[in-house]
Amino acid sequence: MKPHQVEGFNFLVRNLVGDNPGGCILAHAPGSGKTFMLISFIQSFLAKYPSARPLIILPKGILPTWKREFQLWQVEEIPLLDFYSVKADNRSQQLGVLKRWEENRSILFLGYKQFSNIVCDAKDNITAACQEALLNVPSLLILDEGHTPRNENTNILSTLEKVVTPLKVVLSGTLFQNHVREVFNILNLVRRKFLKRESSRDAVRRILSRASIGFSRRYLKTEMEGTFCDIVEETLQNDDHSRRRASVIQDLREMTQDVLHYYKGDFLDELPGYIDFTVLLNLSSKQKKNIRELRNYEKFKGCAVGSAVYLHPCLKDCVDYAPGDRSARMKDQEIDDLLESIDLQDGVKTKFVLNILSMADTAGEKVLVFSQYILPLRFLERLILRIKGWRSGNETFMISGDTSTEQREKAMEQFNQSSNAKVLFGSIKACGEGISLVGASRVIILDVHLNPSVSRQAIGRAFRPGQTKKVYTYRLVAADSPEERDHHTCFRKELISKMWFEWSEHSGCKDFELESVDIQDSQDIFLDHLPSVEDIKSLYKR
Repeated sequence: MKPHQVEGFNFLVRNLVGDNPGGCILAHAPGSGKTFMLISFIQSFLAKYPSARPLIILPKGILPTWKREFQLWQVEEIPLLDFYSVKADNRSQQLGVLKRWEENRSILFLGYKQFSNIVCDAKDNITAACQEALLNVPSLLILDEGHTPRNENTNILSTLEKVVTPLKVVLSGTLFQNHVREVFNILNLVRRKFLKRESSRDAVRRILSRASIGFSRRYLKTEMEGTFCDIVEETLQNDDHSRRRASVIQDLREMTQDVLHYYKGDFLDELPGYIDFTVLLNLSSKQKKNIRELRNYEKFKGCAVGSAVYLHPCLKDCVDYAPGDRSARMKDQEIDDLLESIDLQDGVKTKFVLNILSMADTAGEKVLVFSQYILPLRFLERLILRIKGWRSGNETFMISGDTSTEQREKAMEQFNQSSNAKVLFGSIKACGEGISLVGASRVIILDVHLNPSVSRQAIGRAFRPGQTKKVYTYRLVAADSPEERDHHTCFRKELISKMWFEWSEHSGCKDFELESVDIQDSQDIFLDHLPSVEDIKSLYKR
């Protein structure tokens, strides 16, 4: 174990095996070895309590990763049960697996959606027995990617709250997602009514008393927890009074220090290096003309159409109808027909991607290209197959929400291991958790995701242990467009997380801002030799 893992292990022992055991949160950076640490702890826990029954709930797609890690690290062979490898599709088969778990020393894995569906299902006798087992049998509940149940309006959070055991462990590399309230929803999950606990009251009182009077009055009529979270968020994001902001951060840390263990990921400094660029690109005249129409769309549809147009204006009509319609399943031939007559100069992001891919190919580097939408990824893949003569599954790879677990595992292995592999196109959500793509040393993020942690998770697929090269990330933003506004909104959210967890008495406000960089000083040979450098309006570095 590395020092931060030993510290995390001892933190788990203090919370889960002490005189007054209760739940806790491990907020360790992506790639820092949380799975290995938990496997070590689970085996120790079962050695001390042989009758314990751990339940691990996780995004279904990362179950193979956990199983591989168990096979690698387990000291003794503990049976690992789930509903997927044995194809327990109906409630009777699932009850059979649950009985095996309850009656024999073993560990059960379950996906978040499957857990929620069972607990919320109508109660015939078999379903009721499944619910009884899931809510009452677990001695230890582990939630991987534990920021998933952060929203109080979802069944996932409400069902997890019903699990009887107080020993609940949340694992997350990106604990803060969108709002302060979501972090406190997770704190409430591991420690009921967290803000009303005796250990929290003094810090809550100080934070409320420090808030500006005008701000406090606006929220006097709201319930206390909502008031508190809003005041914290307003202070960290907008308060210019640095001493007040620092005091709020100190109070937050004081109230959470016993139940929340944070690790920034200093071990990543041992890797060859990482540079994170935000690239604002000047749109072509055709793209500028198209974005004027984006204001006619509702927010989410406007983002989808915008993402396509910023890549290349020929894609506008491909998403110009109801979400989930033909745009989600355009045939390859339809995309190929589009490519027959396009002018590449019209698409500023398309040009950027092609240039980076060409330079990476020459330099012997591999590239990850992420988007939250499938159409831009498929367009780029078909374009590259056409221009470069590469083959899907040989030089190019694609992972989306439709990719099966087996296909994803195969694509990851081939991309990382094959010398022929050049580029992997990935849905930013499908590739955001629990997988390693360290074969790549260049990461391109095509569009702005309003949840900054999603982009951070995606970048963590390449910048993690096992990486042997310096990693460069290019976050592409369409200048003077709605996407640029979304970028600023997203970055303000990112600042809250950085200040809460990384602020110190030596920090200044500018330590967390984006740094403007001249291309000539970028320390990136690719940007130095970019053929279309005039497309870049401005360049920033985190």
